Amino acid sequence: MVKFGVFIPFYAFGHDSWKSSIFGRIKEIAVKCEKLGYHSIWLDDHLMYKKTPILECWTVLSALSTLTARIRLGTLVLSAAFRNPAVLAKMAATLDVITNGRLELGLGAGVQKEEHIAYGFPFPSLKERADRLIETIEIIKALWSGEETTYHGQYFEVKKAICLPKPVQLPHPPIVIGGKSEHLLRVAAKHADRCDWGPLSLKQYRQKLATFEKYCKVFDRNPEEVEKACWLGRAIYIAADREELDEKILKWKPRGISTEAFKRRNSIGTPEDFIHEIRKRIDMGINFFMLYFGDLPDKGGLEIFAERVLKEF
Repeated sequence: MVKFGVFIPFYAFGHDSWKSSIFGRIKEIAVKCEKLGYHSIWLDDHLMYKKTPILECWTVLSALSTLTARIRLGTLVLSAAFRNPAVLAKMAATLDVITNGRLELGLGAGVQKEEHIAYGFPFPSLKERADRLIETIEIIKALWSGEETTYHGQYFEVKKAICLPKPVQLPHPPIVIGGKSEHLLRVAAKHADRCDWGPLSLKQYRQKLATFEKYCKVFDRNPEEVEKACWLGRAIYIAADREELDEKILKWKPRGISTEAFKRRNSIGTPEDFIHEIRKRIDMGINFFMLYFGDLPDKGGLEIFAERVLKEF
């Protein structure tokens, strides 16, 4: 089964023009994605970025869970530092129960130093952050599966903790590990149900896949057991045909950037172009595609892709 998830990051809608309607815009897109048949929607996890208005992702997902019925809800990805691992296990179990098993738990090591320091969280080396992430996942899995959990790690401790009710999904909600560094590939090889390496060229993707498979051997794990998420470029811009595409590029392209540079940085084409690119990746064993539509909050790209591309798969 080929799956398509829609990424709705904090930067999808501009900065200052709609401060009072942030949730309204996210809600509209989430409900539309469900109606169009997308597999999932994904929110990023940031607490601040300069002076951009940002809503906390877990709170937003909780609200969206009451406004949707089928579409899966994911985090792309939570910074492991922002939430105590045991509390996060409880939060995730609760959201999975509320949604009747629709949670996709994306986890990462954290990437922006400024927001961690500003909010009082440590930001050690990437290796240490990855090691902390491993302990976080081990605690989460233990609480989800065991009657009582005691854990003594280098960074975290849990003493006779109980997590009830358990998540609805068995054996547990999918754990998605985001990040393309070797440290995070190691974490993914050990613990991920799906890994997400962000936007990469096909050549870069193959290189990451080879490294990932190397780490799977270290943990005696079959890499085929882990789903791989693939991005179709940094941002997707789609139009019904070539003529419309040429017209819309002039509208989409930011000032000061050449048309050639805009095309290089993004994934731009007709439905037929995207169908061709997706089939190439399916032949590589990929069955999950993460989509960020650059024309949001306009829903035109969402609709064309669903009507002309999703139906092919």
